[in-house]
Amino acid sequence: MNIAKYIDHTLLKPEATKEQIEKLCQEAKEYEFASVCVNPTWVSYAAELLKGSSVKVCTVIGFPLGATSTETKAFETKQAIEDGATEIDMVINIGRLKSGEDEFVKRDIEAVVNAAKGKALVKVIIETSLLTNDEKERACRLSVEAGADFVKTSTGFSTGGATVEDVKLMREVVGPNVGVKASGGVRSAEDAKQMIDAGATRIGASSGVAIVQGLIGDSDY
Repeated sequence: MNIAKYIDHTLLKPEATKEQIEKLCQEAKEYEFASVCVNPTWVSYAAELLKGSSVKVCTVIGFPLGATSTETKAFETKQAIEDGATEIDMVINIGRLKSGEDEFVKRDIEAVVNAAKGKALVKVIIETSLLTNDEKERACRLSVEAGADFVKTSTGFSTGGATVEDVKLMREVVGPNVGVKASGGVRSAEDAKQMIDAGATRIGASSGVAIVQGLIGDSDY
């Protein structure tokens, strides 16, 4: 298994500089990560730096709270794709989900899926640390019904990150044909292996280089 291909090499800190984004993209090319995940302002720069490589450009929408309007999320998605993003990680409207407004949540996801259709993958961040198991299941089901390509555990900006239990639960709910991205707190090779064994098909991590280096000499991965 080539674990680098599972990793979205991530830098979403608000204070990230142009130089740091450049370094992120260089590392992603060197290690052949699946993508770099950057804030929308850096999408065009990352796309320019990664032109001709196999590394995709991923960005975040409605981030990190998920509480912007549906129209704003759809517009952000279109703009990001125009700028060169081919993967979109959107945050659901968490408050609406917790209020039982499932139809609203589904429409919110659908707006992003429709804006990205045929041009970019959509991953739906459900922010597991703020949800009950029932809410996690509902969020996953709504994401699948809305046509999303992946469900994703966390923004990395809330009260907790990915857990093995959550990844297993999400995989169970979405079945074998939808991706599961474990994100938030995945810092070591051991963390990454546990998430993949639990059913993750993508890992969001700012420690991608450390994860891959930690696997050197490990013939199982």
